[in-house]
Amino acid sequence: MMDMRLAALRLHRENGGKLAVRPKVPLRSSADLSLAYSPWVAEPCKEIYEDVERVYDYTIKQNLVAVISDGTAVLGLGNIGPEAALPVMEGKALLFKAFADIDAFPLVVDGDSVDAFVDLVTRLAPTFGGINLEDIAAPKCFEIEERLKKRLDIPVFHDDQHGTAIVTLAGLINALRLVDKTFPDIRVVVSGAGAAGVAIVRLLLSVGVRHIILVDTKGILYEGRTVGMNPIKEEIARLTNRSRRTGGLAEALEGADVFIGVSVGGSLTKAMIARMNERPIIFALANPVPEIMPEEALAAGAAVVGTGRSDYPNQVNNVLAFPGLFRGALDVRATTINEKMKVAAARAIAELIPPEALRPDYVIPSPFDERVAPAVARAVARAAMETGVARRRKDPEAIYRDTFDRVRRLRQAWDAGRDLGPLPPPAEPPEGGAWAGDAPFGPGGSDPRGSGANESRPDAGGQGTGLPAAERPEAAGSSDRPSADGAGPDGGRLAASDAEEGGRR
Repeated sequence: MMDMRLAALRLHRENGGKLAVRPKVPLRSSADLSLAYSPWVAEPCKEIYEDVERVYDYTIKQNLVAVISDGTAVLGLGNIGPEAALPVMEGKALLFKAFADIDAFPLVVDGDSVDAFVDLVTRLAPTFGGINLEDIAAPKCFEIEERLKKRLDIPVFHDDQHGTAIVTLAGLINALRLVDKTFPDIRVVVSGAGAAGVAIVRLLLSVGVRHIILVDTKGILYEGRTVGMNPIKEEIARLTNRSRRTGGLAEALEGADVFIGVSVGGSLTKAMIARMNERPIIFALANPVPEIMPEEALAAGAAVVGTGRSDYPNQVNNVLAFPGLFRGALDVRATTINEKMKVAAARAIAELIPPEALRPDYVIPSPFDERVAPAVARAVARAAMETGVARRRKDPEAIYRDTFDRVRRLRQAWDAGRDLGPLPPPAEPPEGGAWAGDAPFGPGGSDPRGSGANESRPDAGGQGTGLPAAERPEAAGSSDRPSADGAGPDGGRLAASDAEEGGRR
């Protein structure tokens, strides 16, 4: 553990973070300069002024997402402030690039005011094609997202809520196939009424789950409860627990088919599982310690177990959802992300594992399965067009192919340079402040630190300098796109769960 801690610190310190801005076009001559800036940059400006939608054609907006946080609910660290949250936002931006070739920019905001946060994001929004809200404490995260969705005509998505919910739904779809149960008939208990817990309940309701109980630190939510409530919990209480059951987690689990935990480690016991229905499904997503360890859950009779950890099968990992979801939304220039788009993403993830490949330890695909982001992008784009929130139409199959190809090219480029290692510290220039033979970068110019020294090569998970060999494209033995058939399970990372009152993972 200490070795990984030191490796993480070294990765961030020696590279000065995980991101850099790199140009798409050359700047080597006066002609280049005049095209990229004054005077000819005025031409796209005039085009956009005539039709503001052309900003998508002429600028980075077409592929740019803001990753924005106030640092109030960061991983398992809690309210650590904006500066301390910045490495996480950088990491999230890296995942957007690695898994969907989306340019994402990290932004951290100082201040506790919901009004100020919403106003700031609204003013920044013209720059971006989408907004990813991150690590914002509940319950204010719900209000912030709802207000921004009403104000803006670009996708706004709080990943701590919906990313976890989408991947949980994907896993549940496949787990129910294994135990031969259906949404209308199952009884689900969700433990944890923070960002992820509430979003999971809402998404399950949207797909026809009728019997849901939500449990928080005060016990079962029910209409009329007065202790520990807020407007969001009151709304959920009206929509769930039709039998008005009371008590704690043990009482909630009596006769339940599914447990979904986004709360605290160790809160679920074997005795509680024994009170559940036959062949129960357990998704214990608290991190780093799940509500119950998988071995214990299986010993207690669980048919399928998922966690938020990469060292166990069936990892519920947000990175399965948000890159492809934004890729699909950006490609059709969606104005929002609606429930049908989220459900489409979940079904696309689930369908990557064909029925004959399903096993109790394989109901969720690996984050490194190359089909994931393309399949999610295709499904989300199709749902956006079908629900009328797409600004433009684009063939979903073309979106699949384009997403697959652009991510494959990106990973191959990383693989080609993975032996170069992390960026070394800058060398001291000689006396006088200039290097012998100094020349501008470009033709005849060079970086005094050596060829390739400026190229950062973190892996897709943000914790290394290259994709694991088993996960690299050539490991499959073919450069062709994978088929829609199932692929075997393998490791993932970046777990996705939610502390009781809104702190993620």
